Order: sequence, then structure tokens, then C-alpha cells
Amino acid sequence: MLRLLPGLLTVALTVYAAVDCIQTEDQSVRNLPKLVWVFLILLFPLAGPASWLIAGRPQRSAPGSRGGGPGHRTQPPRGPDDDPDFLRRL
Repeated sequence: MLRLLPGLLTVALTVYAAVDCIQTEDQSVRNLPKLVWVFLILLFPLAGPASWLIAGRPQRSAPGSRGGGPGHRTQPPRGPDDDPDFLRRL
């Protein structure tokens, strides 16, 4: 049973990285095109998924921080006095 564990972990890591890569938006992928990452993940069972997690996956913003990564713009919350439609209805 213990001899199967490294193989199962390798398969699990490869499947996780492949699914994560496929579900990631094309413009969010870093360093290489998405299709190249999928091939690397599938062809190199340990190095491919590790490379994806380190160098290809989009950087996630820290918990509690504002913003969603590169290209994501958040606007500060607007109060009713900043909303022109609300002010017109007064």
C-alpha cells in the first residue's frame, strides 16, 4: 500500500494542475500560453504541475486585500450622494 502512495500523489497533483490550468482564463495565465502549460503538465508528471503552480498560475490576491489581480479594477463603494440617478429622483 505504501508503494502506491507516491504514484497516487503524482496522479492527483497532475490532475489538479491540469484542471486548474484548463479552468484558468487565457489572459490570466503567466509566462507561457495556456496550451503549452497543459502539455507540460501532462508530459512531465512532477515537473509540469510544480512549474504550473509556481510560474504559470495567476497570482492570487492576499485574503482581505482589495483587488483581483492584474487587470482587475475595483471601484470604491459609492454612497447615495455620489449616485446621479439617486440625486435626480430627489
